[in-house]
Amino acid sequence: MRSRLFLKIYLTLLASLAAVAVASAAFVWLGQGEEELSWQSQRARFVTALIPPDMDRRSVEATLERFSRAFDADIAVYDPGGKLIASAGRPLPPDIVERPWHHGRGNFHTMVTELPDGRAVAARMERPFRPAGRNPLAYLALIAGVIGLAAYPVVRHLTRRLERLRGGVDAWGRGDFVARVPEDGSDEVAAVAKSFNRAADHVERLIKSHRALLANASHELRSPLARLRMAIDLYEQAPDKSRKEEIVRNLAELDTLVEEILLASRLDHVEKLDAPEPIDLLALVSEEGARNGVEVSGTPATVTGDARLIGRLVRNLMQNALRHGGPPVTATVVRAGSMVELRVRDHGPGIPDSESARVFEPFYRPSGRSEATGGWGLGLALVRQIAERHGGAVRYESPSDGGACFVVTLPANRAARTMH
Repeated sequence: MRSRLFLKIYLTLLASLAAVAVASAAFVWLGQGEEELSWQSQRARFVTALIPPDMDRRSVEATLERFSRAFDADIAVYDPGGKLIASAGRPLPPDIVERPWHHGRGNFHTMVTELPDGRAVAARMERPFRPAGRNPLAYLALIAGVIGLAAYPVVRHLTRRLERLRGGVDAWGRGDFVARVPEDGSDEVAAVAKSFNRAADHVERLIKSHRALLANASHELRSPLARLRMAIDLYEQAPDKSRKEEIVRNLAELDTLVEEILLASRLDHVEKLDAPEPIDLLALVSEEGARNGVEVSGTPATVTGDARLIGRLVRNLMQNALRHGGPPVTATVVRAGSMVELRVRDHGPGIPDSESARVFEPFYRPSGRSEATGGWGLGLALVRQIAERHGGAVRYESPSDGGACFVVTLPANRAARTMH
């Protein structure tokens, strides 16, 4: 069943062709009438010059005889009263001058020309003296029909691609998030298809990420909730300061986990920072280091971004090193060309090189680490998200003398880079 869009486009094309054909036919028809009148006038003047009114009958007959042999025609000249003056060839009907000036019968064509002096010249020949009149409307209608037939597959191909695009969008809207549309071609339809596929890929990644986040969060929440339930039960049986501290610690862990989930979800939808500003990275790292008991060194460097998010990045790296690494934990800020590097190192067991990339995945736990060592949560995943939102990146390095080192690279502030 053809779509309404196809019918609209095709019928519009046919209507346009019909309008052009009718207008062109009318123009040609009117022009043909003017041409015919001009041809009659020129022909009458030509015949008058060949057979002037004062020419004697014998000379007229000789002239007609030459024309008769040359054109294989029957020719006759009549006076203003319709009386035969001279003729050549076979006789013409007596009432020939009373008939229309041009007509055909069988294979012969008869033409009557009225001269300015009142005489009339009639000629009958097998072929017309000039091309026979043709109907321009028929030719234009034929051309319009051919164009209409040729345009059918073109319009159908275009609308079929639009139908496939609509089908893909409908399937995606029904929940089939892996549905994509063909991107063949290089026109606007292909551009729309490519834009839709890019948007669908992005949305599919977000949905998968949120599903994984929800599944992992539900798993990670079980441990502190179970510990919290047990601590509350024990505290109700025998109130104790240590059990109260356990309840407070589990509540803090839950609060931190929920906060990280909300922040990770928000960063997934952030394309650019709201109000970036210059940040003294060394001062910010020193402040977080003093709060967490981490030694900080390096050179002053300025980056552009959200101070609250950058502070969260530094805090997560330090707390990750303190929780899963070993002392001493150090943080260093250095300049590296147009970039600024932040290095947070610990001297713990480190991470196997085969798992160094996956350590930034949400809730990833390296092999050999049990839940007793504490949840990994979203700390490093948030570090990667924040770094990428600031135009930077994060990577893991394994020092030769052991431990773990996380390196964050951020673009240096342009104004500070120029002054430097």
